[in-house]
Amino acid sequence: MDTATWWPGRREPGPGPGVWRFSAVSHEASVPRTRHAVRDRLLAQGMAGERYQELVDDLLLIVSELVSNAVTHAAVLSPEVVCELVIDPDRVRVSVVDGHPYRPKAQENDPARPGGRGLLLVKSITLQAGGECDVERTEGGGKVIWASLPLPGPGAAGPGAEADLDDDPDY
Repeated sequence: MDTATWWPGRREPGPGPGVWRFSAVSHEASVPRTRHAVRDRLLAQGMAGERYQELVDDLLLIVSELVSNAVTHAAVLSPEVVCELVIDPDRVRVSVVDGHPYRPKAQENDPARPGGRGLLLVKSITLQAGGECDVERTEGGGKVIWASLPLPGPGAAGPGAEADLDDDPDY
């Protein structure tokens, strides 16, 4: 039985802005399902290829961490988590909503302590990409944790990409 559902926020297919919501039961199997669903949607929206590789990788790691935290820490009070993907002309935002009122904070990096660094990782990736992230309360008393990353500019390539010297008039 498939426990996840996409609710499209727009009707027309193809690349471009839109809002999509993915609902899943608070279970560890929902982590890879949500990650794959977000990846498939990003690719369907035209974010394939080297230009978007780092952005997609960052977003998928963020989704994995946020959904994993939700199903690990909020499942008792939140039998369902919702992942929302918003693509704007210049940014991509992913958020995870659960019904648990606890507002988590990024832990300090303590090698002696197992776990507890997921939000620190999300914060680090987000800031390094030039984005922002936060935790907010929902109207129903739960929380939404989100990260917003800028889309790469025209001609941007992933890490390790070499410039095309044929296009450089000074070469």
